[in-house]
Amino acid sequence: MNRRSFLKWMTAFIALAVGAGTGTAISAWRRSSGVPEVVEPAVAKAESPSSSEDGKALASFAILSDMHVTPDDTLTIQHAKSALTDVTTFGHPVDAIFFTGDVTDYGRDRDYKELRKLMQGYKLPPVHANMGNHEYYDLWLDAEGSFNREGMPNGKTDSMARSRFMKFFGYKQPYNRMDIGGATVLLLSQEGYMQEKPEAGEGAWYTDAQMEWLKTQLAGLEKTAPIFIMIHQPLPMKGRTGGNHQIVRGEEIREMVKPYKNLFVFCGHRHQDFQNGAAHYLQEPFHYFHNSSVGRTLNKSIPQVNKIKTQGLYVQVFAGKVVVRGRDYGTKQWLAEADWTIPLDTGKV
Repeated sequence: MNRRSFLKWMTAFIALAVGAGTGTAISAWRRSSGVPEVVEPAVAKAESPSSSEDGKALASFAILSDMHVTPDDTLTIQHAKSALTDVTTFGHPVDAIFFTGDVTDYGRDRDYKELRKLMQGYKLPPVHANMGNHEYYDLWLDAEGSFNREGMPNGKTDSMARSRFMKFFGYKQPYNRMDIGGATVLLLSQEGYMQEKPEAGEGAWYTDAQMEWLKTQLAGLEKTAPIFIMIHQPLPMKGRTGGNHQIVRGEEIREMVKPYKNLFVFCGHRHQDFQNGAAHYLQEPFHYFHNSSVGRTLNKSIPQVNKIKTQGLYVQVFAGKVVVRGRDYGTKQWLAEADWTIPLDTGKV
């Protein structure tokens, strides 16, 4: 299978799996996978982020998902430049930037080299990341760099992909914790792909070690503390077992986070345009956000939307609330359809 044929196959597969269109197949997949069909009401006007009248934010950070940086697709580089240019110049504090999976398109050395070159062009705050499925996609490429689905893993291993990711970001393990101004951020990473966990498909497999680490981290936090968990693939719907294009052990994570009153979960993977009518915020026992994509935004009603839009989230943590705003980095505009203010529960547990 050549590169073009593989891309057509993968595009069709992803469109079915994470698209926001209608139809029997899509609806059936939504019900089984946890992609919400709720349509959020549009907000008439996108205001600037909360500022002085709300007091100083305890923490402010940008969440950039699904950048897919690769020298094989210069559009991904252009979009990443737009995002980094905007978040470093838009006039609001950014204490940290979080890349929430699919940071690169294939997880190869040459992809990370391109990402490093790109990042070196900016004066950035601390940057942290977790792994998505595309960090493992080098498995699909043969020695000549051509797509070889039949030859997968083409002499590669999942361990190689993890090592490249950890080396680039200076991590000892692919899951990590960051504390920013009183807010705790926990980044969870997919730890296996087709070579080690073929039964998970495009789902995210978390090892026992990572699950125990998450349990330990949560146990050391107050039940009303502002906690932010970054994942790539979404959680399955409540009461359902995770699988393809979801976190496989999602039910266990739901149980772990139940006691925490101010817990926020941010996922990527779906790539859905904030302006396509799909739900991007769900209020469960926790606050659950589906991010858009920096590299390849999807919207079936807009031809070539991936060439037009590049989107992400900006989060401000205050003493009594959290403000989450969607941003289009190409137009440098806040998006009225992605504008949420969440009061924090400060009551005693």
